Order: sequence, then structure tokens, then C-alpha cells
Amino acid sequence: MLCRCNTSSKYKRLNPKLEKKMVEAIKKRGSSEPNTFRSINSIILRFPKFKEGLKNIKSVFDQYDEDSNGTIDHEELKNCLHQLQLHLTEREIEDLFQACDVDGIEGIQLNEFVVLLCLIYLLMEPSDKSHSVPTTVSNPISRTGSPELEATFDTIVEAFIFLDKNGDGKLNKEEMVMALNEASPREKSPGRISRNRFKEMDWSNSGKVSFKEFLFALTNWVGIDADDEKEHVL
Repeated sequence: MLCRCNTSSKYKRLNPKLEKKMVEAIKKRGSSEPNTFRSINSIILRFPKFKEGLKNIKSVFDQYDEDSNGTIDHEELKNCLHQLQLHLTEREIEDLFQACDVDGIEGIQLNEFVVLLCLIYLLMEPSDKSHSVPTTVSNPISRTGSPELEATFDTIVEAFIFLDKNGDGKLNKEEMVMALNEASPREKSPGRISRNRFKEMDWSNSGKVSFKEFLFALTNWVGIDADDEKEHVL
């Protein structure tokens, strides 16, 4: 189904507080919102839409990459979040920066920026969308003027929730096997294939896939940095 991701030997987890908050946000969504996905194939069919939506963020990335070196450094990131009125603490900004800078080059590249903004979108989402949200915690997507990107992030979260069969906010091998087999109930996927697909997501080799790991795998599968004619083989 998917291409192999380049796993990082320097995988960095979110700090426990942010990780817990992220898991709680995913679990709350899973229990309160209907899911439109019915199989892993239905997720794959959305890849072109994912790519189109995620590419909308490139203009935002270019805007805040002030020295045009292809990466966003600490100061550029703080300026970006300030302009988007995302009031995170210095500790939270540093933790997100370090956790998303997976290649260790001390700068956030485009795919890492997508992951970072999606994490912030999820972490800072209001608990009740029907209530008005103070401008100090408005979600980043409305501030960038890109409802398409907001819809893309919502759909990515929905895809993760579909794969998270037991609703614990993490993915495990059994859930991946179940999702793959749901796609072709008459033709079970060999265990080796299921294990390989899971390994592509399990960057930390922990046996559990966090939402952040899923995001990195998805951006690699979708190929947001690739030319349109060089789409990944599914």
C-alpha cells in the first residue's frame, strides 16, 4: 500500500504533559464525532486530497522562512506562532520544535512544519466548537486563512481515529492488521506485510504509534515535497 519511511535513530517524543493532552484530544474526538472512513483503502483514496491540502501550507512556511534557507529556526518559529496568535509557553515551543526536528539539523523543514502545525491545531483545539474561542487561543488554520488546510487536518485526525480500533489514542500492530484485512476481507494480508506497514510508522520501535509518528509517516506517504509526477507507489 505505501512506501517505506526513513525512520530516525534520533526519534524524540513529546514531553509527557503534551503527549497526554494530545491523546486526550484524540480520544475525545473519537468518542464524540462520526467517522466517515470504512476501510484503509478509503484513507488511501484521500491521499491526493491530503497532498493538495497540505501543500497549501507551503506559502505559510515560505512566509516565515525569513532567510529563505529551507528551514524555520527557533526565532522564525516563535515569530510565526506570535503572528498566528498561538500563545504557547517557551517550554512548549521548545518541546514541539525538538520533537518535530527529526533529522537533527536544527531547523524545521516543510514536512516537519506541517506536522508541528497539525499537532498545535489538535492540542489547542477548543473543547467545545459551539462556544466562541478567545483570540489568544484561536486555531492556527483560521489565522492563516486556509479553511482547506483545517479540513485536511480534521480528516487526518479522523483517519488516525479510524485505525485506532481500541480508542486508546495509539496504534498497535493488531489494529493495523485489522485495518488492512478490513480492506479485503476475502484476502487476508500476510502477517509479514502487516508488520512491515506498521514498522513504517513505529519510528520509536515501541510497539505503539503515536499521532505524531502517524503524521510523519503520512506526510512521507503522501509526498508533499515530491513533484506531482513522482507520486509514491501505493
